[in-house]
Amino acid sequence: MSALDRDQSVRESYARDASGLWRVPDAVARPGGAHEVATLLREANADGTAVTAAGSQTSTTGASITDRGIVLSTRAMARILDVDRATMTARVEPGVLLGDLQRTLAADGLAFAPDPTSDQECTVGGAIACNASGPRSLRYGATRAHVRALTVVLASGETIEVRRPQVEKNAVGYPPVQDLVDWFVGSEGTLGVIVAADLALMPRPARELGLAIPLPDESRALAFVVAARESGDVRPRCLEYFDAESFAIARTGAGDATWGATAGAMVYAEETTDGEDPPLDAWLALAERFGAHDGDVRAYEGDAAIREARRLRHAVPATMHERVAPFLAAGGRRVSTDWAVPYRRAAEAVAMARRHAADANVAPGIVYGHLGNGHPHQNFVAHDPAEVRAFEAVVERTVRDVLAMGGTVSAEHGIGKLKARWLPLQLSPTQVAMLRAIKRELDPRGILAPGNILGSAA
Repeated sequence: MSALDRDQSVRESYARDASGLWRVPDAVARPGGAHEVATLLREANADGTAVTAAGSQTSTTGASITDRGIVLSTRAMARILDVDRATMTARVEPGVLLGDLQRTLAADGLAFAPDPTSDQECTVGGAIACNASGPRSLRYGATRAHVRALTVVLASGETIEVRRPQVEKNAVGYPPVQDLVDWFVGSEGTLGVIVAADLALMPRPARELGLAIPLPDESRALAFVVAARESGDVRPRCLEYFDAESFAIARTGAGDATWGATAGAMVYAEETTDGEDPPLDAWLALAERFGAHDGDVRAYEGDAAIREARRLRHAVPATMHERVAPFLAAGGRRVSTDWAVPYRRAAEAVAMARRHAADANVAPGIVYGHLGNGHPHQNFVAHDPAEVRAFEAVVERTVRDVLAMGGTVSAEHGIGKLKARWLPLQLSPTQVAMLRAIKRELDPRGILAPGNILGSAA
């Protein structure tokens, strides 16, 4: 088989992603273009060799690692092929880092709306593969809404292009087959390997304002999130929550131990305008209603300041990675949740999640994330496999209650390998059977990303 590297050190360098799992592949492929991907998959399919696509391996679910067959790295396929201001689209290869794309677009006054917190590390292909979102999905939605077309290599080695329908009305066939772009967005490498994407762009806002708002406690902070989302006086682009521990991490990152010293939580919000002054007074008045002190509120305006605020947000998961690193060799890892509920029930869900941890007599973890969408992340540091099992049992009890609230197991990171066990809790047997039918149609030998989404029985 062409262009495979079987060197032990190379294979081990692709054996871990952000999940903390360790899976050493049999070989690594690093194609430089779509033709090489097609050749590799054609040969792998003929041999029945498994192939798992990977970008920057920032996956928190084990989706980009494998101990079966080949890891196909798209990192070398990192060209921005075209930016068309007239049609407000960009065509890019899958290995382009989102941060690099944003910097290129900024020169033309454009932006790609999805903004995963790890945008300086994650690739376009990875973001599409798990339908990534981020803080600003509150306004702009997840990646799916911004993908116009995809070039995909199927398991057979055939290259196809799928494009959003251009008509406003379509009455042909069942809705799930009317737009094949949606088959591949969020498919986590199980149906094909994305080799190019056409992305919808937007004008960069004329003015951007970020506000870090310390609040007295978790209850008032979560109530503030709901009020901000429903207020007619402000229009948040994002509403990010930090509990006491995650705010302490952000405070350390800011280099000011006295900032919001009496606060029990913090909310970070962003507002944009077309050039007029942002409604700062309205934000401050709303914050004051929920117990915030004007002297604690920090404002960030302009690109450099907004990037600094994002750095504080990214410090939370980065710190959790640092805390768990000493325990990875012993089988410990970070156990993180990705569930979401209707945003008005977020406070109830967070309290329930904390109760489950307390009832199991385990550390409560930290809670932070996209509460404007009802989407917190609860992170635990497991020191060994026994603690991993204990925390995962707490997560499963939480997920069952979340689903009863009308929520979801995964809101942005996908299912991968770690959450496959919980897929049947959310989807009916008929829905799972439909997933399997699509998988069989596009990948009849089951070589693509084994274990992702459907588990080991896929």
